[in-house]
Amino acid sequence: MKVPLTELTDRLTRFRARMDISCPDWEIAAIVGKIPLYYFTGTMQDGILLILQGSDAVFWVRQSYERALDESLFPDIRKMRSYRDIAAGMGQLPSTVYLETGIMTLAQLNRIQKYLPFTDIRSVDDQVSAVRAVKSPYELALMEQAGEIHREVLEDCVPGMLREGIDEASLTCELFSLMVEKGHQGIIRFGMFNEMLLGQIGFGTNSIYPTCINSPGGIYGLHPSTPLMGSRDRRLTSGDLVNIDIGCGVKGYQTDKTMTYMFGGPIPEDAISVHMKCVEIQDEVVTRLVPGAVPSEIYRDVIHELDSSFLENFMGFGKHRVNFLGHGIGLWIDELPVIAEGFDEPLQEGMVLALEPKKGVPDVGLVGIENTFMVTPGGGRSITGTSKGLIEVW
Repeated sequence: MKVPLTELTDRLTRFRARMDISCPDWEIAAIVGKIPLYYFTGTMQDGILLILQGSDAVFWVRQSYERALDESLFPDIRKMRSYRDIAAGMGQLPSTVYLETGIMTLAQLNRIQKYLPFTDIRSVDDQVSAVRAVKSPYELALMEQAGEIHREVLEDCVPGMLREGIDEASLTCELFSLMVEKGHQGIIRFGMFNEMLLGQIGFGTNSIYPTCINSPGGIYGLHPSTPLMGSRDRRLTSGDLVNIDIGCGVKGYQTDKTMTYMFGGPIPEDAISVHMKCVEIQDEVVTRLVPGAVPSEIYRDVIHELDSSFLENFMGFGKHRVNFLGHGIGLWIDELPVIAEGFDEPLQEGMVLALEPKKGVPDVGLVGIENTFMVTPGGGRSITGTSKGLIEVW
């Protein structure tokens, strides 16, 4: 299914409007990142999209031009062998060009400037992210499909998959196969560090093992060279806490969900109490996911109400902690807005956020919850289910 032309047109219109307000002197923006290219053109090819203030946008494609024509309804796709073709086809560009400075490498910039000798570079990252943060009905429908797969698999299916002696890596493989069978796209994408199959799956304290990922949870992984999927050596035993924090995607659009399970017996009562407090925090934030609410204010208000003992190991464990309560989600798992300090732009209807209050518990692992919510006038609406987690499996 191709991204409708009305979608592509609306995205460019909203982007230009955003640029007119935030950067009124802009003349041209260049998009090269694979996900932003897909967002604006409906195809993910090697090329560069030039968005001009006063005329139509042009998508120059190196490879594969034929695939771009087959996949995309974008009205102006042109073939190029090198950036020299752009110079010949469009003439000299303005001296100031807005680029994705968080994505474009210095090597790529040097290649572009060899044939398009603009001199002033400004960032367009914030403007692209802000436009992507507000989802259309088309995007929301795909996210709801992903959310239903998420709910069914984690709430209904996983309890029957847990068994004595299974290792983390094997459970990950079985879970991945089931997710794909149900409709998962087979990969999840991040703006920070590219791609992975599912997410973080850990038994016991493996769920708080330090990781490079900006997440309250951890993962031991297969090997230092591949800190993904889960350990082949860590096997499920009676009394274990199982933490599954994974993404699910349908046609590019993703949801995020975390579920916890008590296998073979309950975890300690104090850990259960901590988990339920995290659920309370999620439910409190949900009531404030309304148009006009300010993410930084939500964050400050919630953190201010927590006592110092609870804040210890909240949103992580030990020195591995994060300073947010939730994050935007869509074509990337990690998008705007973020429920954290410094994010002062009000929420809008159509935004989607994953809320994930969690806390590491010594000798137990990571407890807490995560679901994906749409911003509505009545508060956040979950599209990934309503289970409070800590499902008993024994």
